[in-house]
Amino acid sequence: MNPLTTEDCNQGIKGFFPEFIGIEFTKVTSEEVVGNILVKPKFMAPNGFLHAGLGVTLADTVCAWGTRLHMNPEAKGLTTIELKTNFLSTINEGIITATATPIHLGRKTQVWDAVVKSEKSGKVMAHFRNTQ
Repeated sequence: MNPLTTEDCNQGIKGFFPEFIGIEFTKVTSEEVVGNILVKPKFMAPNGFLHAGLGVTLADTVCAWGTRLHMNPEAKGLTTIELKTNFLSTINEGIITATATPIHLGRKTQVWDAVVKSEKSGKVMAHFRNTQ
């Protein structure tokens, strides 16, 4: 396992899209990676609710950093191969939190699940399956 801290992950996104939209890692262990985003008006879709892409980006980001924890030392990098999403609800204010957990930790591929929730209500907004 490659040791990473919450600070490593927050520093690792500096200057990249996840930092631009405000992702913040709050927990990083070998069993789960957690990050959140403060929802802002500019993240809304024209219908007045959270744009689906924000939740997808958050989930993909926490899964990717989880993958880094378990990467084969010979690997040169990682990328998302597949991301499946089931949306269940939405919000238009507050904080969303994604928690990623590993399902398969192979030598060349990994599969992670992530759940995105509204921090205020605790309601699940979406389930993700991510292959790296």
